Amino acid sequence: MADYSNDGQYQNGSTSAALKAVRRKLHAFVGFANLPNQVHRKSVRKGFQFTCMVVGESGLGKSTLINTLFNTSLYAPKEVLAPSAERPKTVAIQSISADIEENGVRLRLTVVDTPGFGDFVNNDERHVLWKPILDNIESRFDSYLSQENQLNRQKIADNRVHACIYFIQPTGHSLKNIDVEFMRRLHTRVNLIPVIAKADTLTDEEIIKFKQRILNDIAHHQIQIFQAPIYDNDDEETIAENEEIAAKMPFAVVGSDREVQTVDGRSVRGRAYPWGVIEVDNEDHCDFVKLRQMLIRTNMEELREHTNDVLYENWRSEKLTSMGVVQDHSVFKEVNPAVKLAEDRALHEAKLAKMEAEMKMVFQQKVAEKEAKLKQSEEELYARHREMKDALEKQRADLEDKKR
Repeated sequence: MADYSNDGQYQNGSTSAALKAVRRKLHAFVGFANLPNQVHRKSVRKGFQFTCMVVGESGLGKSTLINTLFNTSLYAPKEVLAPSAERPKTVAIQSISADIEENGVRLRLTVVDTPGFGDFVNNDERHVLWKPILDNIESRFDSYLSQENQLNRQKIADNRVHACIYFIQPTGHSLKNIDVEFMRRLHTRVNLIPVIAKADTLTDEEIIKFKQRILNDIAHHQIQIFQAPIYDNDDEETIAENEEIAAKMPFAVVGSDREVQTVDGRSVRGRAYPWGVIEVDNEDHCDFVKLRQMLIRTNMEELREHTNDVLYENWRSEKLTSMGVVQDHSVFKEVNPAVKLAEDRALHEAKLAKMEAEMKMVFQQKVAEKEAKLKQSEEELYARHREMKDALEKQRADLEDKKR
């Protein structure tokens, strides 16, 4: 990697920390300020995908809240089961998708429902309530990973769960064991957004105390719930807006997709009671507006990014590590060409020195073998010479005896 230093000279560095770009003032309009507009056009053309999971006991208004959030009849009215009717004893996973459009922006919305959660308590490890939901979330991660590894990745369908709205029963006391266990098991796999369902059954004072108990339980069990990120270039208004949203968590919500008449004759979405009307879109009545603001209007893209960059990446690392895949950190390491050349030269010289030592050792071994062979041959010749000399001496002695 290369950059320009303050004196304008071209320099190479082994790490990006040593390289500092110089801020230059443009003398005229260049055009790259339109990059956000280009990204906007591309995003609008492609459309968006968003998957939201709703978890909670039956009768807490999950379907109604989804219809209220997206202002569409995604869920048809459900029939109320009789007290004697048989209810499912396991957690089922149901998905429903719809293509909705607003001001030319298309959104592929998928809602994952979990009917049966919390309706029955089963201590058998084979039927823990959170496991089917966790398996479903991880299977979606697995599907995305499989698509990433395909040869053609032009049309990757992102069906990962980007947000999980967890409905808390409005008891007014604290989180139940099932609430703690569920959030503790899933907070590393999905963006958790806890909401207090049917908040119109509690007074304002009860809601404040209930929220504080819930936050204390969440902090005690070290459960991570989604918090809107704050960026360095955010203006004061955006920061204040995010702080207001964070101050309302967990959101005390009321859902209603029906319009009712108020005392002053207004037609609003809400619920009518003998003592008055609860307005869904009135921030003085409930936190529905803040929930919608965080989930859809302000932080939907942050939810998608956090799912992809943090939750999915952590799961992917764990998955590949469990499969025995080890990351080679030198692949993405920035290298100074001069340092790299010196390292290669040192390795080459070390290799030559090793080869020279090996050749010298082989040569010495062969010389030793040759010397040993020559010495053996010399000893054999010397022995034969002595034998022949002794034989000649004996013959000469015999001849001298015959002459006498």
